[in-house]
Amino acid sequence: MTMEMKDSGSVVLTAYHPHSPARIPGMEQSFVQDIPPGHSPTSRKSLSRCRRINRMLSNESVPPAFSRSNSQVSMDSTSMEDFWCEVESIKESREDGAEEAMLLEFKPADEGELEAEWLQDVGLSTLISGAEEEDGQALLSTLTRTQAAAVQKRYNTYTQTLRKKNKHTVRDVRDIFGTSDSSPTFETVPVSPVSSNGIQLPGQKPVWKSVSSKSCLDCGTDKGSPSITEELSYDVSFSESITVLPKTQEWPKNQRFKKEDSALPKFIVRKSRFGLTEVGDLSPEDMKKIRYLSLIELTAFYDALGVELKRNRVERVRGRENRLFGVPLTVLLENDQKKVPGIKVPLIFQKLLLKLEETGLETEGILRVPGSASRVKNLHQELEAKFYEDTFDWDQVRNNDAAGLLKMFIRELPSPLFTVEYLPAFITLVEKISKIKLQLQALHLLIMLMPEANRDTAKAFLQFLKKVVANEGKNKMNLWNVSMIVAPNLFIYKGKRANQQEMQAAATTAHIVRLLIRYQDILWTVPSFLISQVRKMNEAAMNNSKRQLMFDKGVRKLLRRKTMERERPERPEGAVTFPPYLQSDIPEGVIRVYAPLHSKVSMAIQLNSQTKAKDILARFHCENSRGSSQNVRGQIQSLHEIGGNIGQHCLDPDAFVLDVYHANPQAEWVIKPKAS
Repeated sequence: MTMEMKDSGSVVLTAYHPHSPARIPGMEQSFVQDIPPGHSPTSRKSLSRCRRINRMLSNESVPPAFSRSNSQVSMDSTSMEDFWCEVESIKESREDGAEEAMLLEFKPADEGELEAEWLQDVGLSTLISGAEEEDGQALLSTLTRTQAAAVQKRYNTYTQTLRKKNKHTVRDVRDIFGTSDSSPTFETVPVSPVSSNGIQLPGQKPVWKSVSSKSCLDCGTDKGSPSITEELSYDVSFSESITVLPKTQEWPKNQRFKKEDSALPKFIVRKSRFGLTEVGDLSPEDMKKIRYLSLIELTAFYDALGVELKRNRVERVRGRENRLFGVPLTVLLENDQKKVPGIKVPLIFQKLLLKLEETGLETEGILRVPGSASRVKNLHQELEAKFYEDTFDWDQVRNNDAAGLLKMFIRELPSPLFTVEYLPAFITLVEKISKIKLQLQALHLLIMLMPEANRDTAKAFLQFLKKVVANEGKNKMNLWNVSMIVAPNLFIYKGKRANQQEMQAAATTAHIVRLLIRYQDILWTVPSFLISQVRKMNEAAMNNSKRQLMFDKGVRKLLRRKTMERERPERPEGAVTFPPYLQSDIPEGVIRVYAPLHSKVSMAIQLNSQTKAKDILARFHCENSRGSSQNVRGQIQSLHEIGGNIGQHCLDPDAFVLDVYHANPQAEWVIKPKAS
């Protein structure tokens, strides 16, 4: 769709719809921020406007051309009041010049370009270029049936488009997938009547599994939580375990969100024998492959549900480079890493969060009650001038003003925190998928897709929001209140006037933020089936490399020369001698663990079926308790699996090492601090 960006002074929820219905009568009126009682007389007028607009959007009589989905129905007027007042607060800050408008320029998609970009984004650009690259072949060899079908569907569309345009000869899909038909049909994996992802067939009662275990990741409501707990499984890909719904079944109509915290189910992820893996536990190279596989899996997941995966195409994002606000996260991090090497979240963002965590978590109405617009504007200018000089006085900053600066930072990012490309997918997962468990699985894959800088910054932000909710007793901000305030700051851009369908997405975006806050511990855990695919991908790449070496004449000559050198009795001076932990003459089931920061740097350990990573750490700690320095003893050490079919993997303390050893017998084992 084409987006007009002429009126940069207004605020609009992101548009994800193929058509733009007529404006709501009265939409030209302003939404005025929710100011606590006792302020100027205009506050009452402002509050009534917010309520009037909200009542209008909650009205059940809508134009026939607009079809409501289950998630687009608004809440009652009081439940969404804070959302619209926050929208007006954002609008006023821009009109006052506190924020500068930066427009996202959207590029229209030509026929076939979306598929070509998708293939490139999943690491299969070789299918477009026709080159025989090992990475693409390794990736294709690891795909599940539903994932392969998703790739095949996009490649078929791409090749058909190219043939119509007569651009150039393209590879036949049968050459890639080894099929006898270029458009084969496939069936989903047979599962039990109630599948592992919660889809229920008509006429059958759901079967819930109650779980109580310490060896799991627990995500749910703290108070008033439902008595039934549901277990999430990472062993099988989400798309493979979907049961196909009959065509006669439709999503429930006119379903309303329940704002109570207890309305959200409680989920846990039971630890497998490999433990749980967080996004920071894998090497950047392996996380890049996780992103490829996540996009393929997300596409297959949406295909299995009959939902279109929409993406925005941004041609250019105009940002700044020599400031704090309105600067791309990657640029900010490059500048900050010169001062603090290895930093993953921008310093200014960390400082704002720290200020609020130290003094603002118990402030009543924090995030909701706006600070002074003039003070926030002055503080913004002062931060730009003094922050990197370490001369800014943080004691002068009031809590509500700090909250205003925090939200301003998020809004002024040149590209949204959750990336403009996938914002439509965030909206779709709620609008088109009715079950919260399926929404959570889609959200999980979208988090895996995020660039590292965005993901790390979003994680820090959501951890802060969780602390705000935890202090509800004093700050009067429950999960739904926080979600309503944060949603317009995350899911808006500057551009044309808001239309009815976009305004109706208010409850949708608030629900997304609620899921992000409540289930964040799950969302930052890498699904084990994706890690298994990365291992297979690395193994396939290694096997391809070995086969290539066998046919390389130059390499064979080099090997012959090296063989002759080994027959010489004397080693040349300065030759490298590999340390014991890298030598291969180790019995089966025995690993040599290397701990370079300890006084005893290596140790051979016999594994059994009950040996956990924390047991090995405890043994090293006992052996080195006297010899290691105080600095080393104070660090949190972790056991890492390095090499073989994984780049680097920081193991869960509860991981059974023998199982990991069998999955990757060529790995080296190193104890070192976990990456922060």
